[in-house]
Amino acid sequence: MHALLDAGRRRIDHWFPGFSTELVADGAALADTGTDVHSYLDGSLKVLVGGVEMVSATRPFLETHLRRRVLALDNLSQVNGRVQGLAFTGDRVSGVRYAGAAGDDVLSADLVVDATGRASRIAAWLREGGWPEPEMRRVHVDLGYATALFRHPEGPHGVTLAQSLATLPDGRLRLGTLGRVEGDRWIVLVAGYSEDRPGRSMEGFLRRCEEDPAAPFRQLAEDGEPIGEPVTYRHPDNRRRDFHLLDRFPAGLIAVGDTLASFNPIYGQGMSSATMHASCLAACLESGQSLRDPAWSYFKQVRAVVDDAWQTSVLNDLKLPHVTGPRPRGFKVASQLSDLIVKASVTDPVIHRRFLQVAHMLSPAKTLMRPGTLLRAAWAVRKQDTPAADTPLDTAA
Repeated sequence: MHALLDAGRRRIDHWFPGFSTELVADGAALADTGTDVHSYLDGSLKVLVGGVEMVSATRPFLETHLRRRVLALDNLSQVNGRVQGLAFTGDRVSGVRYAGAAGDDVLSADLVVDATGRASRIAAWLREGGWPEPEMRRVHVDLGYATALFRHPEGPHGVTLAQSLATLPDGRLRLGTLGRVEGDRWIVLVAGYSEDRPGRSMEGFLRRCEEDPAAPFRQLAEDGEPIGEPVTYRHPDNRRRDFHLLDRFPAGLIAVGDTLASFNPIYGQGMSSATMHASCLAACLESGQSLRDPAWSYFKQVRAVVDDAWQTSVLNDLKLPHVTGPRPRGFKVASQLSDLIVKASVTDPVIHRRFLQVAHMLSPAKTLMRPGTLLRAAWAVRKQDTPAADTPLDTAA
């Protein structure tokens, strides 16, 4: 399942006006957090607050529409082939070596953008050219999820998108998401960690939905019509390549998207992060910086984007009992404050709105750590934990 967060949706609409409208006209769903996007924490529905929209569609649907708009640009041509490496001239990258229909060839370029994803071979290509490799950071999370399609004409509980986060007794998390997509279908995902990863059987998939504390998942398991069998995927680790730490780097080369950083996909940051990297590239090119110099200004600017998304993902992943590795300085306090914000977002509309702004990459994560936000969150949680005046206290031992 892939939902396009608001930050990514807004940027693509800026570059390709009317893109969201086109998606909806062809069958995708545009959901608003104030009405039909429902978030559940351990079965409790969070207070609804508007102002954030997201697109629900299958990934092939989204990519087909985006690809069509890109290929329609007048100043773009397409070359089909398999990349074999980079071409170097002096201290810069001067093109791409590839195998095409007519055999091996080189495509000359002023600037090469590596968007080949988390499995990119950019480190090996740099090493082959005599350049240092960027350090790779990994956080092993051992996430697994299963996705299935359903027919459910009316939709479960009037939602367009729903997300459920539940904590197991051992501290691990289970996640469920569902959304209406093109073709009058629903796409549903169930996720877990380590030994709790879901399997491939529809019986097991439906059982996970039945066990979910959020009502839309139980309803879908009860009266939804499965289409085909579940498909599973495993995400062993989060990765980031720290290009900004290198002391030497060739001109004419940058990296974007999952080549830079690949996060835990349950947070939905991947596509929107890539659009923000593209914005950094646009700013770099518009600044007039010479392509004959290494793109240090780009890597400095994009680092802030990566750091923010990495912090959001990794801080939560390091809370999981099975995730090993060093915790950063101040982790315990940061973790407690993060939990406070999440709990407060269930009932406090102001905190939930600020939480959504960060979750959708419209505001940096540090805005949730402002004193005023933390004080309001503490007060909201205190009210949650305080019995109402007409509720008798449980005095049982």
